[in-house]
Amino acid sequence: MPLLTRVYLKSAFIYLALSLALGLLQALPSPYAPAFLRVFTPVYFHLFLVGWVTQMIFGVIYWLFPIITREQPRGNERLAWATYILLNAGLLLRVVAEPLTSLQMGGAWSGWLLAFSALTQWLAAVLFVIISWPRVKDRFHGKAGKNAAT
Repeated sequence: MPLLTRVYLKSAFIYLALSLALGLLQALPSPYAPAFLRVFTPVYFHLFLVGWVTQMIFGVIYWLFPIITREQPRGNERLAWATYILLNAGLLLRVVAEPLTSLQMGGAWSGWLLAFSALTQWLAAVLFVIISWPRVKDRFHGKAGKNAAT
């Protein structure tokens, strides 16, 4: 298993634990849960969907999709690490910026921070597609396969 896959999967498990802990806190009855936890609902969803689900998918795809070449089986490794860094930086920025924006505590810069976090996550997704696209190959079907497809 490639190192990047292990990092993706371990990160995914950490985000799963964090999102479930936050979800548990939000589910507490009103007398036990501070009201400000409501502003963390978008954070909960992002930790779960981007942190857990997306990173699990990215890690497994990076590991199991067909290789490109023997020299670079998974494509450009630096670009793959950049994808991981952008995705996680964007997610962590969102964890900070989302509540600040909801509570209107950060002024205009918190809105810009939130937009920047979304941009970094979008860039990570685009880079992941660029890295993974060459690994999605058609099988050679011979003459019968070509006729069947047309």
